[in-house]
Amino acid sequence: MSRNEPRITPELVAEHGLKPDEYKRILDLIGREPSFTELGIFSAMWNEHCSYKSSRVHLRGLPTKAPWVIQGPGENAGVIDIGDGLAVVFKMESHNHPSYIEPYQGAATGVGGILRDVFTMGARPIACLNALSFGDPKHPKTRHLVSGVVAGVGGYGNSFGVPTVGGQVRFHTRYDGNNLVNAMAVGLADSDKIFYAAASGVGMPIVYLGSKTGRDGIHGASMASAEFGEGAEEKRPTVQVGDPFSEKLLLEACLEIMAKDCVIAIQDMGAAGLTCSAVEMGAKGDLGVTLELDKVPCREAGMTAYEMMLSESQERMLMVLKPEKEKEAEAIFRKWGLDFAIVGETTPTKRFIVKHGGAVMVDLPIKELGDEAPMYKRPFDEGKKRPVLKAESIKPPMGVADALEKLIGSPDLCSKRWVWEQYDHVILGNTVQRPGGDAAVVRVNDGPKALALTADVTPRYCEADPFEGGKQAVAEAWRNLTAVGARPLALTDNLNFGNPERPEIMGQFVGCVRGISEACKRLDFPVVSGNVSLYNETNGRAILPTPTIGGVGVLDDFTKSATLAFKAPGETILLIGETQGWLGQSLYLREVCGKEEGAPPPVDLDEERENGNFVRGLVKDGIVTAAHDLSDGGLLVALAEMAMAQGVGATLDPAPGDIPDHAHWFGEDQARYVVTVPAVHVDAVLARAQTMSVPVWRLGITGGDSLAIPNERPIAVAALRERFENWLPAYMAGEI
Repeated sequence: MSRNEPRITPELVAEHGLKPDEYKRILDLIGREPSFTELGIFSAMWNEHCSYKSSRVHLRGLPTKAPWVIQGPGENAGVIDIGDGLAVVFKMESHNHPSYIEPYQGAATGVGGILRDVFTMGARPIACLNALSFGDPKHPKTRHLVSGVVAGVGGYGNSFGVPTVGGQVRFHTRYDGNNLVNAMAVGLADSDKIFYAAASGVGMPIVYLGSKTGRDGIHGASMASAEFGEGAEEKRPTVQVGDPFSEKLLLEACLEIMAKDCVIAIQDMGAAGLTCSAVEMGAKGDLGVTLELDKVPCREAGMTAYEMMLSESQERMLMVLKPEKEKEAEAIFRKWGLDFAIVGETTPTKRFIVKHGGAVMVDLPIKELGDEAPMYKRPFDEGKKRPVLKAESIKPPMGVADALEKLIGSPDLCSKRWVWEQYDHVILGNTVQRPGGDAAVVRVNDGPKALALTADVTPRYCEADPFEGGKQAVAEAWRNLTAVGARPLALTDNLNFGNPERPEIMGQFVGCVRGISEACKRLDFPVVSGNVSLYNETNGRAILPTPTIGGVGVLDDFTKSATLAFKAPGETILLIGETQGWLGQSLYLREVCGKEEGAPPPVDLDEERENGNFVRGLVKDGIVTAAHDLSDGGLLVALAEMAMAQGVGATLDPAPGDIPDHAHWFGEDQARYVVTVPAVHVDAVLARAQTMSVPVWRLGITGGDSLAIPNERPIAVAALRERFENWLPAYMAGEI
């Protein structure tokens, strides 16, 4: 070991995010004091971001298998079979802390990292989505963060050449000091040509691919595993810098060497860079790995072993190469103008050995680096159930028409066009349904098959009741896919929470995971990949629990997908599902009444399944002309969105007498959809619903240029659309 490295002190151990008992575990494992570089490697491998030490024990309960699942959690991305010899490869990951410190590069490299996870598996990326959570619009930093993050997402995705087709944007004061940037990528591959990370064979060359290594991103994974406090801005150097044009070259080069059968194993250099990728490849293959850092292409002079092993420079891969294919693979990478360097080999020793400048800097047991990472069964407290609010107890502070106008122009419900118009959502020419609907629809090659894609969660529900909130996040993603006519197949998740060392936060995590698991089982909607992001706190104030669900479904024929827009006058509007007028944790309660209280709406998964299957059948048979699931804001907000989409109004029937008007129109009961049906088909739909025991109610008739609500003034659709479209551009222009 080199003598030029710093001496290991308790202070240095603490700076690396390792607790005293964890450091003792290291001493027991290797039988000596680690070198400085080894300490850095343990810090990277054993932090929360890489080892899942607080969450592993609970994630094991998630359902991950189904006949169509080719690869579940544990690889770079999940893989599902969609028939015709094709597979969909997808995953979601967070880049929260980096995006708070440096919004543009944090968001951009989040997109770059998730794209690499997908094409590492041999898939060509065909779509991206994102879910963004920002602080109170009045907070002095919010506008800056929105501007930078959106520009970063668009800047990377647009330059790389993949459409960004959907997502979510929310605002809440609990994200003031810790915004969330969750990025999802979806790719297409041949189902028999999936590439994995496990190395095989002794003496096989390990090849470094892509861009050169610099000092950016050092300790990025460790930073993602710590709370923010004072001085967060000083961590700017730990944010990686992305180059989407290099990544596009890397994609093409990787897919080409894969097609030429050069690859034994391949791994993206993401969190913890060279360390994590090399250790995972060796450990998964029950092999040792020896690296020669003198051969690593560097863009900065005098880099130490510590810096090279922990750098998170972007657009890099590590590959185990078939020896006889070395010249062919190198020629391909040189053609694309990328670095290609043999930096090590696989060994039978199960040791991770790193050499630099003629000295052995690292000599560690490779499997134990991952397998022996601490796993905590942290104490958790799921808290007390919040009381159910009776609709009659909520006194409406204004009329229904005024409340709709207030809601439709509120930060969470207003149009996010300002965001998604900065993204290229039609590049590659396969986007059938663009952002703004329930789910994006992307054609598979030339069709007729298509994928439906969505990202969703309702954090206020998750805080009020983690179990029901977890269920609802899955159910809403399932409904979004169903509303466009897709058959939901699988999901990826991004579980964003505060400090797991606090029992109440750990209780949120445990409850949400239990709810997600329950919903996935009942809806045949397995989890195939995901990410856990903990320590999303600033000065002890945690974010709202935000377990984002990214859903993927399939349509046999994209021409039969449904949209939410009212299409023509004279069509009957039908509500599918039961309405009780649930106002607890509703946006009406928050935005109109100024309260955040009560229990969230319960989720009956049997109803979700039955009602969803009914709607999907109507869409497939071409009986409905529009379909929209009900969620934030309830029934009247959904109707307004359907009217605004194409400028067609509606005349609505009175609310039933047993539910107060404001609860009928704005309650957030689950398992509900609105559909429009031509008059000729109405009786057939009602008869089918009766046969399937699905509740259906007539809501009114489409037509005119206003929403005519009983006992209220009519609201012009054009005026409603103006309120809907104007808030975000005005806010970003500094006018609000």
